[in-house]
Amino acid sequence: MAFPQQRLRRLRRTENLRRLVRQTRLAIDDLVYPMFVCPGSGVRKEISSLPGCYHLSADKAAEQARQLASLRIPGTILFGLPASKDARGSSGYDPSGVVPQAIKAIKDAAPELVVITDVCLCEYTDHGHCGVIDSNQQVDNDATLELLGKMAVVHAQAGADMLAPSDMMDGRVGVIRKALDSEGFSHLPIMSCAVKYCSAFYGPFREAADSTPQFGNRRGYQMDPPNAREALLEAAADIEEGADILVVKPALPYLDIISQVRAATDVPLAAYNVSGEYAMLLAAEEKKLIDGEAAMLEMLTCIKRAGADFILTYFAERAARALGA
Repeated sequence: MAFPQQRLRRLRRTENLRRLVRQTRLAIDDLVYPMFVCPGSGVRKEISSLPGCYHLSADKAAEQARQLASLRIPGTILFGLPASKDARGSSGYDPSGVVPQAIKAIKDAAPELVVITDVCLCEYTDHGHCGVIDSNQQVDNDATLELLGKMAVVHAQAGADMLAPSDMMDGRVGVIRKALDSEGFSHLPIMSCAVKYCSAFYGPFREAADSTPQFGNRRGYQMDPPNAREALLEAAADIEEGADILVVKPALPYLDIISQVRAATDVPLAAYNVSGEYAMLLAAEEKKLIDGEAAMLEMLTCIKRAGADFILTYFAERAARALGA
């Protein structure tokens, strides 16, 4: 009698057999690399909270873009560190700001690279929150929407290929879609961070982007980690408003959410392998507790297995090399 387990063991006997029947495949095409762009020129400064990642001036971001293209990584997402901040995050929608400058430099250096931009105020406000603050020290959702629309248009005018709102304001996808369409950018897609949890895994990013809230927290507008059904409501709302791609973040603690959103929707789905997940693995590798490369590839493969079509990850360059770039 043949038992199912015997059949499975037979198919595991050699690496080539395992490859033939492998159900999930991780490829270089699945990777998007985050970049942190800053003022100045000739700046390439390693980020202490994210070893191997850098603050990059526009010229150095262009060099990094050429490197990504040479590795066949298809895209990058940009986060800005402005020269100055204020209560309304005005440098975030300044046509001469750090992100528009970087977009232009990157598109000149590597025109085939897909340039995605983060659309959120947290990197540009002096209080570190993702929107305008009202007199009660609360984020004013509606007052924030207009500014997000402005930011998206400025990025589009600079040459961005896709806009990625991550602020979690209600209605922002619809406002951004209307703003883009009215300025002649109806062809540009919106990749919405529709399912963004209020997570402890963002710590290294907040240091890298200098975006830690100066008071309170983001629980009022980001999602509560115990909630799963809420993710499906958020995803459905953003699709209805015009989102072309959805993002779930973080990734590793929310593989079940990725799977549920994948089953409930038919638009492309991305997962953000966030800064804390990256830093945690590097720390374990540094202490020689794990095989870092094997753990990285396993982690990224499992994110795909859960249902992500592609992954935003600080490991993109390293993974591309491990995958044979």
